[in-house]
Amino acid sequence: MMELNSIKDAFDRVTKKQKVSSSKSQETFEHISQEIELALSGIQSAMIQPDHNLILSELKKKLKEIVQLGQLEATQKELNLAMTKYTKLLEKQFHPDISKSYRNVDFDFHTVNQIIASHLYREGMFDIGDCFVNESNEDPVIEKKAHFLEMYQILESMKSRDLGPAINWATTNHEKLQQHGSDIEIKLHSLRFMEILKLGHRDEALHYMRTYISPFSNQHFPEIQKLMASLLWAGKLESSPYMELLSPTHWAKLAQELSQQFCNLMGEPYRSPLSVTVAAGVEGLPTLLKLVNVMAGKKQEWLSMKQLPVPVDLDQEFQFHSIFVCPVSRDQASEENPPMLMSCGHVLCKQSITKLSKNNSTRPFKCPYCPTEVEVGQCRQLHF
Repeated sequence: MMELNSIKDAFDRVTKKQKVSSSKSQETFEHISQEIELALSGIQSAMIQPDHNLILSELKKKLKEIVQLGQLEATQKELNLAMTKYTKLLEKQFHPDISKSYRNVDFDFHTVNQIIASHLYREGMFDIGDCFVNESNEDPVIEKKAHFLEMYQILESMKSRDLGPAINWATTNHEKLQQHGSDIEIKLHSLRFMEILKLGHRDEALHYMRTYISPFSNQHFPEIQKLMASLLWAGKLESSPYMELLSPTHWAKLAQELSQQFCNLMGEPYRSPLSVTVAAGVEGLPTLLKLVNVMAGKKQEWLSMKQLPVPVDLDQEFQFHSIFVCPVSRDQASEENPPMLMSCGHVLCKQSITKLSKNNSTRPFKCPYCPTEVEVGQCRQLHF
């Protein structure tokens, strides 16, 4: 927040200097223009041969009296100085040397390359993905490529208002979708039903309802009732109480839901892990850069540090796992100090339990939050 305030203050100074400079310059130019026009009028209106040299000399004298060029130069210098400081501040805030936060880590380049290739296929960049796989000499991610290719072909068909491929996919994966609690199949059929009815084909829509939608009546009876009622408005749905069913937003929402369910059945997250990692890294980078600057004189300590001494706050969208902090020691759980569930149901970190039991696995100790006597052997590690 402080950085943003300093940037705003610098910007305000630049705009103020620019307004002052512009105002003075404009005022000067207008005055000069008036004097020149008066001189021209004097030349043109003279009854006898005008003395051009005299008129021009007087004009030159008046122009010198109007403004000293040094004043304009001073104003412009102030503006340039403020602009230079503002530019440097922007470069410092938005173009920092991020290599300072880099630590030498042994990468599994094969795994990293596979992640990049999967990301490219996931984003629909199949040609670039193939090129990357060939140039990195990696084994092709054939299975993932085939799945994502199928997904994008379905989505492209939906853009053309063709639900056939999407419905075929949903029908083929009927059991899996039901196990995951998805109702996308009935939504796809409902959308096709409305497309048929929109054309005024009431009998065809009724036949489609009986054939493909009625089997879902046990779970989706209210939705089917609404679809049945819309049959009465065939050919004039735009002026009916069911006009909302024709909204194009249904197509966009269903396409997004199909992508989510497609990835779900593949065992893949909806958002690319690589894009999430990069986004989270960008958000946490300012904190890391500040930490590096503070620890500039302790480079070796920074390189060997296993846990950051400051929290890196990320938005809720990046909170995938719960973070446990021991209520006794106030330490955050780690691999060496994991959270442990005691027999009474309360949770402490392992080191706190070790201290309370005085490092005796058979010696009972009292839970700090209830009267229960607990033994170390009864504690179980929790995994978030």
